[in-house]
Amino acid sequence: MASKSHTKTYRVPIGPVHVGLKEPITAWLDVDGERIVDATIRPGAIHRGIEFMARERNPIQVIYLAERICGICSFTHIVAFVRAVEDAAKIPVPPRAQYIRSLVLELERVHSHILWAGVACYTLGFDSAFHLGMQLREKVMDVLEAFTGNRVNYGIGTVGGVRRDVTPGVGKAIQEMLSFYRREFRVFYDIVTEDLVARARMRDVGTLAPEDAVKYCTLGPTLRGSGHRVDVRWNAPYEAYQDLVVQPVVPQDTMGEVRGDVFDRFLVRVHEVYQSLEILETILAGLPEGPLVWEPKLVKLLAYLKQADGTGWGCIEGPRGDDTHVVRLKAGEENVNWWKVRAPTYSNAVAWPLMFRNQDLADASLIINSVDPCISCMERTLATDRVRGDRRLLDREELVRMSREKTRRLMGSCSC
Repeated sequence: MASKSHTKTYRVPIGPVHVGLKEPITAWLDVDGERIVDATIRPGAIHRGIEFMARERNPIQVIYLAERICGICSFTHIVAFVRAVEDAAKIPVPPRAQYIRSLVLELERVHSHILWAGVACYTLGFDSAFHLGMQLREKVMDVLEAFTGNRVNYGIGTVGGVRRDVTPGVGKAIQEMLSFYRREFRVFYDIVTEDLVARARMRDVGTLAPEDAVKYCTLGPTLRGSGHRVDVRWNAPYEAYQDLVVQPVVPQDTMGEVRGDVFDRFLVRVHEVYQSLEILETILAGLPEGPLVWEPKLVKLLAYLKQADGTGWGCIEGPRGDDTHVVRLKAGEENVNWWKVRAPTYSNAVAWPLMFRNQDLADASLIINSVDPCISCMERTLATDRVRGDRRLLDREELVRMSREKTRRLMGSCSC
């Protein structure tokens, strides 16, 4: 490949197994010396076919599949899924259940953002800040375990409500957690933002211009990190957020400017932790009385769902951005007729090639991790004949064969 400054560029693969990546994905980087001039992203290493498996399960059973799309955003996927089912079946949710759902969603957001911030420090080589972040993360995980019985995959969401109540003991544990983070999280924030090396490693790295962030349909902290005030909790409030005012967090509120780089995305997430602490306190103070789950009259829930006919849609603001589920229920059928999941990483990953251009090769893993990718959330498989334009389903053996052929072709074009 010709280059203006040199006679040749070189293709360097990052992943699918790489010490700087949280999950397997391959980035083929075309480099001119140490500068990245172009990039090709290749996912597809961990596609699991969860949407297909749902067709052999009823909506209640699918909850446990949705929960396992992502370990960190497990409740996010549950709420998006059950809201889609509730929309299709016209099921109301009691106010107390809506508040408890929002409570767990904010606890999950705190967990996800602190985990991301710690991993970002690890990617920078800032190991002391990484270990501090992992230590801080334990507090919210302890609260989630005390509330739900699990540290991951909480199993408390269901169609029409929730399966756990906020007891006085749980409320006290959350209040102690709020006091802990207000006291200790500032230490972590100051250590990272005031460290000149850490700041230099994130400033003007992986830049995504505001217009490109919209053009390439980025979501969540990635979009807000480029200065756009977009948050589903604010634009289209749901659950308890209908009674709250959740302003989108953007870097210009903190720094007075927007660069759309890794540091701006870091600022958005850490300040959303503070925002979530305020939301949690408000939810606890205003938790309404009432039932935890809606129950249909005369028939059981599964029998009621079997009678439902329609398509439902659920979209919520997850830690990584908009998480959208669409469900089709057909009258007379017990199992889900059709289910489509659009996780935020699916949109944010499209902007990676833009973030890579004119960046140093050493920053590649940091740029990938800056959108907080969940590769298992985004994996999809679709075969399209480029000549005829038709699409078809492939069995496992054919997928493996095509994947290996593609890898051989890419390796054959590698000049390194």
